[in-house]
Amino acid sequence: MIPQADPRAGYLAQRREIDAAIARVLEGGRYILGEEVAGFERAFADYIGVGHGVGVGSGTDALVLALRAIGVGPEDYVATVSHTAVASVAAIELAGARPLLIDIDPANFTLDAAELARVLASPPGRIAAVVPVHLYGQPADLDAILPLARRHGVRVIEDCAQSHGARLGAGRTGSFGDLAAFSFYPTKNLGALGDGGMAVTGDDALAERLRALREYGWRERYVSDVPGANSRLDELQAAVLRVKLGRLESCNARRAALAAAYDRGLAGLDLGLPARRAGASHVFHQYVIRAPARDALRQRLAARGIGTTIHYPVPVHLQPAYRGRLAIGPAGLGESERAAREVLSLPLYPELGDEALAAVVAALRELA
Repeated sequence: MIPQADPRAGYLAQRREIDAAIARVLEGGRYILGEEVAGFERAFADYIGVGHGVGVGSGTDALVLALRAIGVGPEDYVATVSHTAVASVAAIELAGARPLLIDIDPANFTLDAAELARVLASPPGRIAAVVPVHLYGQPADLDAILPLARRHGVRVIEDCAQSHGARLGAGRTGSFGDLAAFSFYPTKNLGALGDGGMAVTGDDALAERLRALREYGWRERYVSDVPGANSRLDELQAAVLRVKLGRLESCNARRAALAAAYDRGLAGLDLGLPARRAGASHVFHQYVIRAPARDALRQRLAARGIGTTIHYPVPVHLQPAYRGRLAIGPAGLGESERAAREVLSLPLYPELGDEALAAVVAALRELA
């Protein structure tokens, strides 16, 4: 069986260092917001190129607290996409605001800046923020989104859950907006051995507010200045992530090499292969193809022991919890719906061997 993702392989690749880091935490006796978290926050913020990192319990919490840090309210809209993990939209409602869904650019699966421009020119109400999602490891079109947002006084919070290390021009994703949210879910490019997340920012005041919000609104222990939450990256996960951060660049390079091998092997088939945005580096959290007969192809691959995943099978606006009650941009969400019918994520993780990739390519060349 060739799995679509294999977080255990990532652990085994650094087992000695990870086990030593875990033992260090266990023996140290400090398990919440100690030096491991502080050290990882500094290291990750430096890696992204911002002044502050605030470790929290999950990527979803990072988005929620980032939105709360800018002060969104119940009458505010926050624009994002429907072709994404549901967390991108759920976080907006958890922060007390109203999602406004905009269609995607079909080549890159990220927020269509032209549609955002139309929405900002004629908004349904006050748009407080836009959350561009850097999906599958591909940076969103920030060159267009950022000037639009600034022109209209709209904050930008980058959803970087799938783009650890991706670059746009000279900067890494997470360094462009007012804030950014990262997930360290085990299958991410930088994955923990459990859940975890981080909000990053270059704004000192926003960072201070984030630190208060993640721990009951405390600035002084046991005294809440504002209503906060309990969302803290724990010491064990921070220690693991400090180890794995040192290997992130080489892992991303391996992902890019595997993606290039897929490109060569699948050329000429009736499949849509991943695009790369000009001036950006794609870190291939997922290698996603388009297949008109996706479901049949997936079943036939599974019969040959090849695992695949659909990221994502149902756009958020069509899911039972959200259907019929979310604001949608004037162009509708046709590209998001089409993508959900066609996308298929092939096996891709740094430890995937060349022979395994060749087997996937051979199966696709026969079946597709």
